Parts: sequence; C-alpha cells; structure tokens
Amino acid sequence: MANWYTTREAVKTAARVNGVGVNAIIDNAIKGRSLEIDQVMRRFFIPRTETRYYEWPPRLAFARRSRATVLNLDQDLISITTIQTQAQDSSPTTISSSDYFLEPNNQGPPYDRVEINTSSTAALAAGDTSQRSLSVLGLWGYSNDTRAAGTVVSGLAGSSSATSMVVSDGSLVDVGSTLIIDSEQIFVTERSAAALDSVLIDGALAASLSEVSITVDSGHGIGDGETIMVDSEKMSVTSSTATVLTVTRAHDGTVVAAHGDDTAIQVFRTLTIVRGVNGTTAATHANSTAITVSVPPANISELCLAETLAMVAQHTSSWGRNVGTGEGSREFLGRNLSALRENARGLYQRYRSAAI
Repeated sequence: MANWYTTREAVKTAARVNGVGVNAIIDNAIKGRSLEIDQVMRRFFIPRTETRYYEWPPRLAFARRSRATVLNLDQDLISITTIQTQAQDSSPTTISSSDYFLEPNNQGPPYDRVEINTSSTAALAAGDTSQRSLSVLGLWGYSNDTRAAGTVVSGLAGSSSATSMVVSDGSLVDVGSTLIIDSEQIFVTERSAAALDSVLIDGALAASLSEVSITVDSGHGIGDGETIMVDSEKMSVTSSTATVLTVTRAHDGTVVAAHGDDTAIQVFRTLTIVRGVNGTTAATHANSTAITVSVPPANISELCLAETLAMVAQHTSSWGRNVGTGEGSREFLGRNLSALRENARGLYQRYRSAAI
C-alpha cells in the first residue's frame, strides 16, 4: 500500500475544510500525490524492509577489477541485514559485515552501492546462474527519521492481527501516519472517539461558540491539540490544565450544542490500522510500548500537502478554470506549486533508477 507524505488533518487544516464528507476526497488525493512523488523522485521517503535481487556480474565494476567487488544499487539503502552471493543456489554464501562497505561513506545514508573490502577474500560470485545471484536484505529508503508519538494504551497485547488500537495522545497520530512499534510498521486508516474512564464535564455547557472553557471532574490526561467529542459536538483542545480544558467549539463541521452536567468526554485516540506494512511482520506489543511516527523530509511533506490542496480545490470546482465561489472565486494558476515541484526535484530526484 502507498505511504502517505501528509495526513488528512493537515490537509483539512490548511484547506480550512471540515466535516466527514470530504474525508474520502482528501484521502484519495493524498494517496495519489504520494505515489506520484515516489515515481517522479524515483525513490521513496518512508523506509521499507525488503530483499532486492541483482544480476551477476556488476558490470563496469567487474571490467575494472580482477574480481567483482562493487554492487551499484537501484534504490536508496539505509542499512543491510544480510547480503548474499550465489543467492539462487541451494547453499548461498553470506558476506560478513566486516567484508563490505556501504558507500558513499561520507554522505550516507542513504547509500547507493556496496563495495567489497578488497583486503578480504570475499567477492560477488554468480554460482549456478548469474540471474538474481546477488541479494540484499535491508532497510531501503531515503531516510529513517521519526518522532515520538506517545505509547500504546491497548489493543495490541493479545493479538498480532488486531485492526484497532488505542494510543495515549491523539494529537500525535493522524489518518495517514505510519507508526513504528518495536520492529513493526503500522498504517493508520481512520481515527475515532471513545469515552475516557470517569472523565465528565463539571457543569452544564451552553450552545455558544464563546463558551470555550470546560471544567472536568478529575484529572483527565487530555493534551493540547487533541480532539474531543461531547455528545455529537467535536471540540479542539487549545490548552489544558489539571481540571480545565480550553477548546474551540463546533470543530470539524459539527454543530455547537448545549451539554448537560456530567456528560462524558470522548477523545479521538482509537485507531483503525493496517498491520505489518512495508515488509515488516505483525506482532503483539505490550501496553505502554513506545510509538514513533515516520517523518518524511520537510520539502516532500510540503509538496504532498500542496499537491493535495490543489487537487481538492480543483475537485470542489468540478475541475474548472476557477476555484471557489462568488467573491471568493479565483483563477487556478498553480505557479507557486510549479516552483515547489521544481525545488523538490532539485533536492531529491534520484538520477540512477536502475543498477548497471
């Protein structure tokens, strides 16, 4: 499945659109633009664990040396788990990590070639056939940057096939995030709300956009930036103390409403997920296990966000020349978007797309 380089909430915030009706449009746009970025840049920006195969001999390098010692790679390599020669044989040969170098050493990762240490006796050998005779199992991609995203609260301790989990902080995870828990990568496809234990509003709340302070009965653990729901009204938490939440009312297209004393507060921390993505293996994970989120380069995230915003704007205008309505209507030119694309290409486009 495609890795996303921006998230649903980032697009909705930037586009100033809300409501569940636009979610499918936004999700499809992000997926499409992320795939397009991979194709244009000839590389990907969230790492994958996979085995890639190469033919022997590595041409050019073999012509210059008495034995094959250089393997040019067709994709960015972050790290190697196992490299084998004679990979198609019944007993392939594993090359020790002390017998090869990842290059360019001074710039990588990512690396674009593997060089055998010529002071060793190791070599890249064909075996029974030259086809797919060299294999590299490793972590592939442009970068492996991450940020902390709280912990697992529940859902993964008892099953490696569970498709729902609860996290400790909903503001750190969104639809489109790729999570790393232990060695498993998990993709988030939806986020929903559930009531927190014994967290109730203390005192009635009027149906007013200006009434933005909510007192709660006890310590709540709700953080800044999280989305909560009281009855059917969503609210965005702008700041919090031990017993008071300051919120923006009628969030994400919901309607401001009155709420009675002791109404339960729900928090958007329940995730619908796809397990074991990007070549990883689904596993059980204990409660309180740390979560990190894959972070693409900032220019790539910005490009994906901009491309998605442009597609959503065009979609809402039925792919016409103008976007918006009434006095807010304007001609869609995309000049700044073109400059953003060219800048990203200059920084990140990979020129070698195949091994030679």
